[in-house]
Amino acid sequence: MSEPFSVPVTVRGYETDTQGHLNQAVYLNYAEHARWSLLQAAGIRQTDLVARGVGPVALETTVRYRRELLAGDEVTVSCAFEWSEGKTFRIRQVIRKADGTVAAEVEGLGGLMDLTARKLVADPRQRFKELAAEPGLFGL
Repeated sequence: MSEPFSVPVTVRGYETDTQGHLNQAVYLNYAEHARWSLLQAAGIRQTDLVARGVGPVALETTVRYRRELLAGDEVTVSCAFEWSEGKTFRIRQVIRKADGTVAAEVEGLGGLMDLTARKLVADPRQRFKELAAEPGLFGL
C-alpha cells in the first residue's frame, strides 16, 4: 500500500494558547485542510460537488493528542480513506512533527450528503470514483 496523502503545515503563533502550544480546536482545522487538499489533488473542487448536488459531512470525530505543537513547528497532516459497504466511510489522519513524532491522531466517520434530499447517498465510494480524476488518492 502506498503512503497516505499528506500536506505540510507550519504552526502559526496566533494558533497557540496561553500555554504556548497549539490550541486544541486548531488540530481539527489542520485535519479539515488536509481533507480538502486531498479532494483538490484528486481533481474534485467544491464547486464540482455542489454542481453534482452532494457534499461531504462529518458524522463523528475523535482526536487523540499525543505531543504538543509549538509556534514554528513544521508538521505533515496525512489523510487516508477507509471504505466499507453502506453510506459511511472512515478517515484516518495523523499530524506528525518533522522528526516523525506523532502529535495527534484524528479519526472520523463521514458520509456524502445529497444536498436536495438532505440524506446520505447510498454508495459514497462510487460517487467519489465518478467525481475524481485521481481516485487512487482515495484508495479506490
